[in-house]
Amino acid sequence: MEQSKMETYLDILREELVPAMGCTEPIAIAYAAALARDTLGAMPERTVLTVSGNIVKNVKSVVVPNTGGRKGMRSAVAAGLCFGKADRELEVISEAGPKELQAMDDWLATADISIREAQSELPFDLAVELFSGEESAYVHIVSHHTNVVCIRKNDEILREKPWSAAADTVPENRAELNVEDIVRFADTVPVERLRPILQRQIEFNMAIAETGLKGGYGAEIGKILLRSYGNSVHNRAKAWAAAGSDARMDGCEMPVVINSGSGNQGLTASVPVIIYGREMGVTEGTLFRALAVSNLVTIHLKTGIGSLSAYCGATSAGAGAGAGVCYLYGGRYQEIAHTIVNALAINSGMICDGAKASCAAKIASAVEAGMLGMRMYMHDSQFYGGDGIVVTGVENTIKAVSTIAREGMRDTDKEVIRLMMGND
Repeated sequence: MEQSKMETYLDILREELVPAMGCTEPIAIAYAAALARDTLGAMPERTVLTVSGNIVKNVKSVVVPNTGGRKGMRSAVAAGLCFGKADRELEVISEAGPKELQAMDDWLATADISIREAQSELPFDLAVELFSGEESAYVHIVSHHTNVVCIRKNDEILREKPWSAAADTVPENRAELNVEDIVRFADTVPVERLRPILQRQIEFNMAIAETGLKGGYGAEIGKILLRSYGNSVHNRAKAWAAAGSDARMDGCEMPVVINSGSGNQGLTASVPVIIYGREMGVTEGTLFRALAVSNLVTIHLKTGIGSLSAYCGATSAGAGAGAGVCYLYGGRYQEIAHTIVNALAINSGMICDGAKASCAAKIASAVEAGMLGMRMYMHDSQFYGGDGIVVTGVENTIKAVSTIAREGMRDTDKEVIRLMMGND
C-alpha cells in the first residue's frame, strides 16, 4: 500500500477513535454550553438551546453522566454551563462532585432555558446562545459532535468555518475508504503505528463492558444473554458488547472509545473482535490488525449514511465486527467482502429510536448478524446481487444501503421523532 494512503487511514482512525463519556449527543450539548460560557465569561441569565430532531431523539431518554442520574437536554446544558471543561471536548463533564451537582441544581431551580427546533435539514445541528445583561455568546455545532462552525461574542465572530445546511459534510479523506484497501492497510501497516490508537480502545471498552456485567445497569441485556445462552465465545461477543451499552446508556461514568461519533458503535466494532481474539489466542499484532479492519469498515459504512439517521448505527458496526472476526480467522478481501454484504442483507432496516436501554439489545442483534454473515460464507453460502437490497459487489451494496438509510428513511426518521415526542 502506498505510504500516503496508509497515512490517510491512520489519520482516520486517530480522528474517529477518541474517548467520550456517556452518550455523545448530550455530551455535545454540554460541550457547546461550556464553550459558550467561556466565550461569555460569566454564567448566563438566559439560555437558548436550538437542536435538530435527531439531537432530541438521542438525548430525551438517556442518562447524562456525572449528573446523578439526571436525563434530558436541560440537564446536559446545565452540566456544561455549571462545571464543564470545554478543553476536554467529549469528556467535558468528566469531573463533578457533590458540590458541583448541588450548584447545578441551584442554578436549574431558577434558570431561564428555552429549547427551540433547528430550521436546517441537518440531522445533527445544535446551537447554544447565552445572554447576560448586554453581553451574549453563541456556539454552533453541525454534522458531528465537535465540529464547531461558529463562535460569536456579541456581534464579533471569533471562529467561523463553512458548512452546508443541505446535508451532512464529511472529511474528504473518508472518500478514500474501500474494503479492499482496508484489508490491504491492515495487512501492511506497522503494528507500532496501530498500538497507540487501538490499545486505549481495548482498555476502555473492555473495562466498561466488564462493569456493565457486574452492575445493575439498564435492561441488563449482557447479563441476560449470558444467563440464557451460556458462555460460548459467540455469546460472550454479543453479551460483553451489549453490557458496555447497558452501562453507558444508564449513566456509567467510565469513558468509551467511540467510532463514527458513537460510543455504542465503538463498543460494537471492538468488543466482539477482542473477545474472539483472546479466545483464539492471537498475537497482539493480529488483534490490532483485526481491530483496524472492524473500525475502518464501520467508518466506511457510516460515512455514506451520515452521523444521525433513522438507521441504527449498530448495524454498520456489527458488520464491521463480523469483518474483524473474519480477519482473525484468516479471511481477507473476498471473505470479508462477503461477510459485510451478508450482514447488511440480514440487519439493514433496524431503526434508531434514540439512545436508551434498548440500544444494548440492538447491539446484540447487530453482532449476531455480523457473525452469521461470516459463518454463511465459511459454509459456502451467501446472498447474491438481486437478493433484495443486495447489489453485485461490496462497494455497490454499501452505496445502496447508504442511500436507503440517508434518503429512503428520512420520513421514517421524522415519524420516529414525532412518536417519541408524543410519549413525553
